[in-house]
Parts: sequence; structure tokens; C-alpha cells
Amino acid sequence: MTALAGARAQIRDISLENIASLAGGRLGDPSVIPLWFGEGDLQAPDLVGEAMRRAVSEGHVFYAQQNGVPRLREVLAAYLTGLGTRPVGPERITVSQSGMNSIMLALMLSCEAGDNMIAVDPVWPNAGGAARLLGVEARTVRMDFSDDGWSLDPERVAASIDGRTRAVFFASPGNPTGAMLPMDVQAALLETCRRRGVWLIADEVYNRLAFGREAAPTILDIADPEDRLIVVNSFSKAWAMTGWRLGWMVHPPSLAQTLAMMTQYTTSGVTTFLQHAGAAAIREGEPFVAAMRTHCETGMDIVCDALERLPRVRLGPRPQAGMYVFFQVDGLADSRAACADLLARTGVGLAPGAFFGPGCESFLRACVCRDRAALEEAMRRLSAALA
Repeated sequence: MTALAGARAQIRDISLENIASLAGGRLGDPSVIPLWFGEGDLQAPDLVGEAMRRAVSEGHVFYAQQNGVPRLREVLAAYLTGLGTRPVGPERITVSQSGMNSIMLALMLSCEAGDNMIAVDPVWPNAGGAARLLGVEARTVRMDFSDDGWSLDPERVAASIDGRTRAVFFASPGNPTGAMLPMDVQAALLETCRRRGVWLIADEVYNRLAFGREAAPTILDIADPEDRLIVVNSFSKAWAMTGWRLGWMVHPPSLAQTLAMMTQYTTSGVTTFLQHAGAAAIREGEPFVAAMRTHCETGMDIVCDALERLPRVRLGPRPQAGMYVFFQVDGLADSRAACADLLARTGVGLAPGAFFGPGCESFLRACVCRDRAALEEAMRRLSAALA
């Protein structure tokens, strides 16, 4: 078996696309309440589409600079500087074709075949899948789950680094947990990576969906510009632009030209008029971000209120960020089979915990970014099945 064939075999087993096979042909079935994918039911604000159409009419339809159009990079720099406590210049920003594209570029930059990367899990499986496609071993260090919620001992990450480790990956707020790593934990991870000469890749895609605050804590507030740090982000969640495929990454300024060349050799740049739409989303979309945050928080309350009444379900403290509830079910040993069974019996689609790391077979994930009526009906059906 070739290295690529081996990687494909490993990826196939954990890919979220396996939800399609679990669905048994019921994707798109109007009787199914779909809580399986990380996608809500709100559409991007009209101002985004209007900006895109305006950009097309103004002739922004040709190749763009490989790091992104200056207008978007400048808007992102001002946005990030306003959110945080340290300035971020446009020379540190590369626009990408999604958060996933950013993760792939970060792994290509930091790792080679035969190296390993360490991901803090439970974690969205695509990061590990991307590493395996590059011939990189994907290892995990699991967070602890208790009645106090999810927590990470950074010393366990440090102890897992060996001579082949080239990158550490973490997400805060996390998918599927919604956990936000405290700044002292993020600082410990950063210091470990500095000391060991390892890249740190931080996924902050959900940072604007932190409840009761403008944004989740960001590692950019404690990092130096030339640290071996890449922070990835996306327009997909806070601005409901999943299908637009637009993201960005913050990196050391010395890597700008390298990333421009990597972009040239992979995608040849991001669609020009979409970048102008992204600039409009950043500049004018704060009311929508606030509405999205409220939408997710309301959904979180509906789902958690129902789950907390079920004796078989262990939830821990309610997630304070993101769009997911990741809950444990007593006696559950096969989360894939459980999702298929629940779909057949209740018509509610959930994601199996097994997708998100070793030791998560007793967990299920529900996306709460849905309207109240759909979530209340979903929980009515699930409550009877999980009682």
C-alpha cells in the first residue's frame, strides 16, 4: 500500500463525510432534523452578497495578490487589532480559501513526511486527516472531562513532544467541546513550543461565538510577531459563510513571501470578488455576528435544558462558546451505531463522538445553531429515546 493509499484509508474512517453513510440516504429528507454538520440555518447577511455583486461590476474578477487583496488584509488587520490587545499588521495576514485551507498550508509549512503533529482532542478530525495526507503522523493528547467541564494539562502536551514533532494543534473555542483554553494554558503551550522549536497552530474559527463577551481569549494577545505561531480563522461560522470558502491566517511577517508561493502552487489565490465581500462582512457585519452569537446561545440553552433532565446523559457545565453540545451517554459503546439508531428511531441527525478522537465513543455531538422550533422538536424526540 502506498503512503497516499494508507492515508486515504485512515481518513475515510474518521471523515465527517461518513455522516452521509450513517444517514442511509436521508440527507435532505425534510422529516430529518439535521444537527450533525457544523452549519447553522442562518444565511450570510445581504450586505455580503451585495458587496460581491458590486465587486464584480467594478471589475474585480482577475487574479489577486497571492496573500490576498490589500483591502481585505488591511480590514482584517484593523479588525484583529481592535479585538485584541496587540496590533496585528497586514503583513502578517494571508487570505485563504477556508479555515481548512489555512490548516493545510500551516501543516505543509511546518511538517514533512515522517514527522508528527500533536492535536489536543476531542478535536475536529480534519486537522489530523490533513496531516495524514501529507504523510505526517497525527497524535493526540486528550483533554480531561469532569463535572467541571473540559480542561487541558499543558504538561501532558509537553511530555508528548519528541524528536519528530514539528507542530502542536489546538482549537479554542473547541469543536466539538466549546471549551475555551484559559490564557495561562495557552501561554504554557506557546512557551513549550518556543523552547522545543515546534510550531503552534491555533484554530480560532469560533472565537466570535463566545457567549456574553465580544470574543474568546486569543493567543495573539500574548505572542510575539515572529513566534512559530499560525492562527487560522474563517468567515464560515460567525458570518454564516460556509459555502463561500473564505478564511485567513495570521503568521510571522517573515513568512509572507513563502506563503504567497505556497498559495500560488496550491490554489493560485482566493476568488477576488469574494475577498471584497469578506471585507464588507468584517466592516459592516458586526450586527449579524451579534445575532449569530445570540442564536447559538439560545440554541445551547434549549438543548442543554433538555439534556440535563436525562439521567443517562452527562453534560458537565454548559459550553460557553461555539455551536455544539458534546454530551456523554451512560452505557453507550458505539457512537456510530448509536447515531444510526437514533436517526432511524427519531429522525434526528447527530455526529458520533468517535469522529473526534480516541476515547470519545460514548459521546454524541449536536449542532445547536438552529431555530427554536426545530431544536425543541429534536429534543422532544431525543429525550424519549435517551431516557
